[in-house]
Amino acid sequence: MCLHYINGYTRMRFLGFLFLLLAASAQAGDIGAPDNMLKPIKASAHCYYVQGLAGAASSANQGFMSNAGFVVTPAGVVVFDSLGTPVLAEGLIRAIRKVTSQPIKRVIVSHYHADHIYGLQAFKAIGAEIWAHQGGKEYLASEEAPLRMKQRREDLFPWVDEKTRLLSADRWLSGDENFELGGLHFSLHHVGPAHSSEDMAMLVKEDGVLFTGDLIFKGRVPYVGDADSAAWLKALDRLATLKPSYLIPGHGAAAPDAAATLQFTRQYLQYLRQTMGRAVENFVPFEEAYAGTSWKKYEKMPAFHEANRSNAYNTYLLMEKESIERPK
Repeated sequence: MCLHYINGYTRMRFLGFLFLLLAASAQAGDIGAPDNMLKPIKASAHCYYVQGLAGAASSANQGFMSNAGFVVTPAGVVVFDSLGTPVLAEGLIRAIRKVTSQPIKRVIVSHYHADHIYGLQAFKAIGAEIWAHQGGKEYLASEEAPLRMKQRREDLFPWVDEKTRLLSADRWLSGDENFELGGLHFSLHHVGPAHSSEDMAMLVKEDGVLFTGDLIFKGRVPYVGDADSAAWLKALDRLATLKPSYLIPGHGAAAPDAAATLQFTRQYLQYLRQTMGRAVENFVPFEEAYAGTSWKKYEKMPAFHEANRSNAYNTYLLMEKESIERPK
């Protein structure tokens, strides 16, 4: 078709379509770019992690906004979470290969949220076994799961596309679990419902390193969603009793001061509950309560605009529910 014989409007639409097609092709051609971001950080003798970028998932950051970790033993590698796209997971596998040639034996899923599980298919393809808490079954069977996949395919294309799929675990855990691999001892702790119903944390005993998933956020506003914040606070108390020497959160940099790192997430949840709980007690409508609350401590942090309002609203609804259910 010759553009010379097309009217102006059609010509503009055709050129626009051609531009989008070329942009998508260029982006897809740059599909190996995550390798530049996935640089393993050594946390201890055996433990490593890759740190996601701050903020919400987007095509610009390729969905790389959460952490994943791995533990190298003489008998194989244990991975904690698989990142938010198959491409990122493939990059993580290559990053692991730069550290060790040991086979990747197992992937422990902290919880079934998109940014932690969409990479599972890459690990399944190389024969790794997937372990997760059985609460993840509810997510896979829910209406939310396909809706989130649809949203991610639109927002994170081409990093999430029609070939991206949800995977069930090979082994569903009903609670805490201990196992040994290559002389290292792993302790899996089910501390949900908190951020999700199936939250799992993993302690590598010899190294004193605790992988927490999204029970802990650092350097950005947490995503609370419809979580039970009261149960989440109890989960943080339980993590504190493990007394790790090093803590690797689901978002943000790892830290040797586990107690101090726990405090940020704890204080944010407490602030939501205090401010929204006070509004409920005084019959203040949510819009008025939100506008009248000072968010200065958090408003300049990454993910504030994407997460804070919904966090506050869902906490407001939770505090209403708790108020109704409270014994008179």
